[in-house]
This record gives sequence, structure tokens and C-alpha cells, in this order.
Amino acid sequence: MKKIFLGILLGVTVLAISGIVAAAMLIPASERAREKSKADNAPVIERVKEHKEHLVLTTPGLEKIVLIHFAKPTCNNNEICEPELGENPSCADCKNGEEEPESTCYAFLGAKWKDLPVDYVIDPIFSSEKNPNGLPEEFVVSAISTGAEEWDSHTIAELFNDSYEVVSDGSWDSDAPDGRNELLFGDYPQEGVIAVAIVWGYFRGRPSNRRIVEFDIMFDTDWVWGDASINSAVMDLRNIATHELGHGAGLDDLYETACLDETMYGYSGYGEIKKRGLNTGDIIGIQELYGL
Repeated sequence: MKKIFLGILLGVTVLAISGIVAAAMLIPASERAREKSKADNAPVIERVKEHKEHLVLTTPGLEKIVLIHFAKPTCNNNEICEPELGENPSCADCKNGEEEPESTCYAFLGAKWKDLPVDYVIDPIFSSEKNPNGLPEEFVVSAISTGAEEWDSHTIAELFNDSYEVVSDGSWDSDAPDGRNELLFGDYPQEGVIAVAIVWGYFRGRPSNRRIVEFDIMFDTDWVWGDASINSAVMDLRNIATHELGHGAGLDDLYETACLDETMYGYSGYGEIKKRGLNTGDIIGIQELYGL
């Protein structure tokens, strides 16, 4: 009798366990994964490069890359590295005789635009706070839009929309994207910074899921802006705008001296205009992203 009872009890136990397993199998895999996921939803901030901040928001995967365009460093070529005088690792004095690795002279942020053309707005406000040089609206708009068209002219895609908008309420969105790609003037707190671009997007995971969703560009009002083809004592707006819009399209900065003639070379200075026209590396890079 005891054997019969134990046999019945064992059978009931097996059936019960089988039912639990079967029930678990009926739960969709996505639901089971969701149950197991205990990811922290708090933002995580991480600095990954000397020349740019890479701020990572772990949920829902949106990231921003902050790219800082510096003035050319002071290099006196006396074979002594003197950072206190403004020399930095790009100066020959600070390379310790080491040769730079070969460079393709183009680099990517890790994502590109999926929907083209890209709309953008220009805020050329003339107040003493935001535009102390009193640049005419027509000049600002022409310099920036011409820089955008320079990228368009080297790819089959219409990258930047010809129908840009001129606004008076531009904002440099450092905390969260607002759905507008904006170019404006402002006062960046760090010395030696010519312009700053923030690019929002999804830069990780499967390539098919990566995409840029917004960029914001600010030209620092610490500099005297203008047309350096007429006056070499000014920072050329078209020159810098073309570089910054390259970030907006998905290209990274370059710091190798072999790439100093590229539009995406990360340093500039008063009187420079060579970034107005794309160089070989710039063209190869933009065509790899958007086609010949």
C-alpha cells in the first residue's frame, strides 16, 4: 500500500513540475528577458577622449558626442615640450621623436542620417551678447548654407536641405535634443575653443540600428568672426561652419599632422580658409557614408 501511495505521489509531483515548465515555455521570450532585466535606468556619464566628451545615456540608448574645435596650438619647435606655453601632443616638440601612424585622413562617429535631406535652422542674432561683431544676417546665412552645400556637392545624396530656416530662438541643446538641428553663436566657457558641435544619436549596436537624430553647433563669440578671404585677421565663418557640419553628417575630428589639409582637421586659426573646400580624405569619408 505504501508503495502504491509513493508511486501516486511521485507521479503527481512529476506532473506538477512538467506543468510549471510548460507554462514557462508558453511565456514569450521577450517577456522572460524583460523579467530578467534589472538594468539601472539612471544616466551614466563617461569621458572617453581628450578632445571630445562622449556622454552615454544607458536608457534608452541615446548618446551625445560633444566635439570641441580648438584654436591651433602654439608650437615653437625648440625640441622641448612646453605645455605651459600652449604646446600640446600634436606639436613635434611633444612627440618624443615618435612617428605618427599612417592615417586615412577620415574618421567616423559611428552613425549616419537615415532620413535625408537633413533640415537645419540658423540663428544669426545680432545682439552684443551673441554676435558682438554685428555680422549681417545675409552674410551669416550665406556662409553657413554654403558650407552645407560643400558636403552635398561631393555625394549623390542630398545631405542637407536647401530649404533651411532662419530663426531668432536658437538653442544649443546640451542636456536633451529638441528635434531641431541648430547653428548659432554663443559664449563657450572654455578658453581656446572656436566652436562646439553636439551630435545626438545611436552609435552602438547593429549598424542597421545606428543613426544620428540631431546636431547643434555653437560658434564661440570670444573670436572675431567674418570673411577671412577679405580680412585675414578674422575667424572665417564659412571655414568653421563647413568643418562643424561635417560632424553633423557623421564625421569625426582628425589630429594627425598628415591630415592638416583636411576640412575635418581639428585645429583652426584666424585667417584660415582651406576648410571651405573638402580635401581627399573628407570626400572619401562622406562618400563612404552617403554614396558617390
